[in-house]
Amino acid sequence: MTESGASLESLRALRLHRRREALKTALIHGALILACAACVYPLLRILAVSLRPGDRIISTDLALIPQGATWASYVKVFTETNFLFWLWNSLVITVATSVAGVALASTAAYAFSRFKFPGAKLGLSLLLGTQMLPAGMLLLPLFLMIMRLRLMNTYLGMVIAYSVSSLPFSIWILKGYYDTIPRSLEEAALVDGTSVFGAFYRIVLPLSTPALAIAFLFNFTQAWNEYLVARVILTDSFKYTWTLGLFDLQGQYLTQWGMFAAASLLVTIPVMGVFLYSSKWLLTGMTLGGVKG
Repeated sequence: MTESGASLESLRALRLHRRREALKTALIHGALILACAACVYPLLRILAVSLRPGDRIISTDLALIPQGATWASYVKVFTETNFLFWLWNSLVITVATSVAGVALASTAAYAFSRFKFPGAKLGLSLLLGTQMLPAGMLLLPLFLMIMRLRLMNTYLGMVIAYSVSSLPFSIWILKGYYDTIPRSLEEAALVDGTSVFGAFYRIVLPLSTPALAIAFLFNFTQAWNEYLVARVILTDSFKYTWTLGLFDLQGQYLTQWGMFAAASLLVTIPVMGVFLYSSKWLLTGMTLGGVKG
């Protein structure tokens, strides 16, 4: 009887544990579903506005597929605006910024991670401190720098301004990841006759792909979505990025909400493509980059 009673108690405890785990899992899934819905619903509302016919743009109808849905707003974006120019300018500036930013940050982070020199800790602290400054505070120094370099209204001026702004965070991300790579790998390469740069290029960089993907994605999203610096540096409408171009759809008396919504959805496609392509490295980069050992 004692063994039978103990078995019943164990069975009850096991059932209770399973119920609690099932309830916990259901609550977690429910919270995640609500969070996903909160993120996706605004996009669906923008899609609904972009599909509305011109006479129902400011309708209060909450239907996700509006009555008389049309692609007219998308057609107008391509035929009545310089949207393709804006998109091309944004792609050129963003890709160049991302490549330049990762190239500069990868070497600077390696120096902070592997070499001991006076002011290294202070330099890292100052880099981190720049990320705490409001973007508007850096606008005037960036403007003066680009103006004195005679790079106003140029792609290169935009790339320099964006790279400088994103460099500190990229250095911190890559430095943290480099610290997790055993130095013995580089020491073995040096013994075999490889130079310091060769060890960095052939060993450290290939092992740092997840962190490089994180830094690239950060630089890409920062440059792609930036407005304030672009407004100051770019004056030629044919060199506008999409953030400046969409602002021009807002008139003094009328905002073309259908075209605005359509263009807003179209410009998310490149970022989503880059994110999906690099997603296989993102989780690894975020977890290992924060571990020192």
